[in-house]
Amino acid sequence: MYVQGFVIPVPAGKQEAYREVARKFWPIAKDYGALSQIECWEADIKDGTSTDFRMAVKAEPGEKIVFAWMTWPDRETAEASQEKIMADPRMAEQFGNPDGSDMPFDGKRMIIGGFDPLFIGEA
Repeated sequence: MYVQGFVIPVPAGKQEAYREVARKFWPIAKDYGALSQIECWEADIKDGTSTDFRMAVKAEPGEKIVFAWMTWPDRETAEASQEKIMADPRMAEQFGNPDGSDMPFDGKRMIIGGFDPLFIGEA
């Protein structure tokens, strides 16, 4: 398994618009091999003294933090999907301008990274 993690600041009033983006993106990612997509809206984020989620994404007043991750069978599948996803016609049809200006968040402040799991505990 391979995990791509994301942290994104989203204006508080755009929660439903963000949820809709996530909902529309899932079938596309799934078609290219994603196993799961989890999108979480800020519920309890403490302000840190050295760093925290807000500082990491330069959150502005009135913005909430989204913490999200997508799982893939392996890194190769995740990496191979990126160009295919961006070239998929559904991206242009459903998400507007390729520069991201139609999105309900500022993608320039998104943190994204890939991770190999160390431990998975399940109930």
